[in-house]
Amino acid sequence: MQQLQMPLSNLQQEILKLYSRNIPEEDLLHIKKYLANYFMEKAINGADEIWETRGYTNDTMNSWLNEDKADYGK
Repeated sequence: MQQLQMPLSNLQQEILKLYSRNIPEEDLLHIKKYLANYFMEKAINGADEIWETRGYTNDTMNSWLNEDKADYGK
């Protein structure tokens, strides 16, 4: 088994405390969903901030999506 190289983060410690309790599977699934949604929202908000800061638009995205298509026909 691989040995840990660094101490656990505060998040890992809290999750271990939570998972040391025996909870129903349904509750566990809800907790996993809440955690996934939390990190999804953080990622989306971070991406939105970058888009606003850099002035990206839908036209920017469409340009990115189409920039390599011309190379495929060659």
